[in-house]
Amino acid sequence: MPKGYWIVHVDVRDPEAYQRYIKANAAAFAKFRGRFLVRGGTHVVKAGMARERNVVIEFADYATALACHESEEYREAAKLRDAASVADLVIVEGYDGPQPS
Repeated sequence: MPKGYWIVHVDVRDPEAYQRYIKANAAAFAKFRGRFLVRGGTHVVKAGMARERNVVIEFADYATALACHESEEYREAAKLRDAASVADLVIVEGYDGPQPS
């Protein structure tokens, strides 16, 4: 079964308040076993436009990724995120098929 992912692009407007969001989201990510693959980090934009911060979180499957986002724990954390930043968040099912050789 393919994994599920959150792909998030963020512009932080209030760094102090954003730190409160990071602390608050830990409960949801622990409960749903979210694993950070990308959390900020150096990046380069090769085409188009991008926000200042990129995050990729892996979940066991797509249903778990959705459930985490809809959970009470994350809904509360999201209020802090929205007050401190502008974010684009996409939940996507991973690919589990053949790869180029």
